[in-house]
Amino acid sequence: MTGAMAELPLALAAPCGPDLRARLGAWCDWLAHERRAAPATRLAYTRDLADFLAFLRDHLGREIGTRELAALTLADLRAWLAHRHRRGLDPASTARALAAVRGFFRFLDRRFGLHNPAVAALRTPRVPRRLPRPLAVEETLALAREMASEPDVPAWVLRRDHAVLLLLYGCGLRIGEALALARRDVGADPARLRVLRVHGKGGRVREVPVLPRVARALADYVAACPHPLPPEGPLFVGARGRRLGAEPIRARIRRLRRLLGLPETATPHALRHSFATHLLAAGADLRAIQELLGHASLSTTQRYTAVDAERLLADYARAHPRARA
Repeated sequence: MTGAMAELPLALAAPCGPDLRARLGAWCDWLAHERRAAPATRLAYTRDLADFLAFLRDHLGREIGTRELAALTLADLRAWLAHRHRRGLDPASTARALAAVRGFFRFLDRRFGLHNPAVAALRTPRVPRRLPRPLAVEETLALAREMASEPDVPAWVLRRDHAVLLLLYGCGLRIGEALALARRDVGADPARLRVLRVHGKGGRVREVPVLPRVARALADYVAACPHPLPPEGPLFVGARGRRLGAEPIRARIRRLRRLLGLPETATPHALRHSFATHLLAAGADLRAIQELLGHASLSTTQRYTAVDAERLLADYARAHPRARA
């Protein structure tokens, strides 16, 4: 099951009438083919919307159709936010759910003329601003060494996981971007790869430089992989030769961070944060880092300046005689 069809079962199982169910199917198709949202985004939005409709069914005491959506009041929507708060859901999760609901109502307005001004009037919950949690350079290098040499792991798997880790830290890729690569993306001879085209969020394509160390790791993995890697197929595969999912990488990093005494924040995404933070600390231009990470807005990349400022203050506190006193 591919494309928008992967989200349709969840959307069609939402507690709603047949008229709204048809609109949900059209929305899933629009998300996939016109907005070109990432699969994870589509799945999250569909789940959020199904949860919203389930609340409305219980809140209103009847099946939800397009007529009920058009008649929703600001009080109904605030009751939904309060319900999420009572369930202890994270404010960031609620902000995403509200974005999904707003997006669905905008789609209904443009495509089917269903207008409800209460949705636009609802204020987004305040989300605490969280700084990225990068690893120190020494911690990152220790993790990379263990990833390539852990005992009792097949040699080709060690090379595979090491190559994935170096793409995250050496190129700043998201774990999903790395695992979505096709064999053809790294060329016939991966050891000669110097620039990698990455398909990121929102359908944005960027080019990132590839360090010789990363290229060698890719070449070592391709040479060691016991499964066929046709050009159009996935670059990274699992034990059965199918596309590798993120969980095996996450599981190995969880195991290794306990072994190395690393914090719980040592995750695959922390390696991307480390890539950006270490570049900034070495004097890289912020806009260049934005391009490398594929951020749509410079304000997203500017979070790393606060991380670097915290590091400088910590260094000052350790080193300055007055600070020590």
